[in-house]
Amino acid sequence: MDAGSCAGKPGAPLPTTWARNLPTVSWRPAPTHCSTMPEPLSGLRIVVTRPRDQAQAFAARLEAAGATTILFPTIRIAPPRDTAPLDASLARLPSYDRVIFTSVNGVRHVARRLQALGLTFPDDLPVAAIGPATAAALRRLGLTPDLVPEDYVAEAIAEGLGDVNGRAILLPRADIAREALARLLRERGARVDEVVAYHTLPDRPEPGARHALEAGVDVLTFTSSSTVRNFVALLGEQALRIASGAVVACIGPITAGTARNLGLTPDVIARTYTTEGLLEALIDHFAD
Repeated sequence: MDAGSCAGKPGAPLPTTWARNLPTVSWRPAPTHCSTMPEPLSGLRIVVTRPRDQAQAFAARLEAAGATTILFPTIRIAPPRDTAPLDASLARLPSYDRVIFTSVNGVRHVARRLQALGLTFPDDLPVAAIGPATAAALRRLGLTPDLVPEDYVAEAIAEGLGDVNGRAILLPRADIAREALARLLRERGARVDEVVAYHTLPDRPEPGARHALEAGVDVLTFTSSSTVRNFVALLGEQALRIASGAVVACIGPITAGTARNLGLTPDVIARTYTTEGLLEALIDHFAD
């Protein structure tokens, strides 16, 4: 969303040298409001369940639209406990026909291991990204994905790659990622190496955040299935009570499906499976 002349200037672009300069998380303060800026989410208390180091940018966008945000991180991202499998795959990068990245976190953790190993990403190795945020993370490192599907799901990547029979594909992923992509590629004849690039672990929000939820919220935002699962795991039956009195907003249909399976009713599902898309969906919902 364009905040117009009231928004602060964006930070300096990240370095574009792969592995030598690691991607960094952007911690952006909320833009300064002015009297002419529309605030379509004004007065709403919105809960952000993303990891702590990824929540600030989304929260700032919500605040720019007038919302009050409550950071309630339900998950945290951590390096692999054992990096040997990932390291071995990265040492063999030239032997692969393609690498597929399914998250920004995958890009970040592969970059960190490449730096630790003193390796660089081959310039001629094709890469695919599941969506625009992952593609942007690759571009900041000087890599241009040749495939970013219109639908940001595993099935769309498998379809977009076409004939993969006999191709060697590296798939760095989370320890709890869906197995659909690897299965589909193998069904089409590809040789797929799945390797854990990072762990998604439960987090425990500060006590003050829990008190803020108990005081009443208007919107719960979920940006992955794991954020939903751990929200319910942390709060138990209280999670369902809070959700029943709030708008439940999900970044896409897979996250929404997880919410339904856990007893929550998604009211808003982003058409574009990004935080920007989720913000737009919320603005549309409250404009109606």
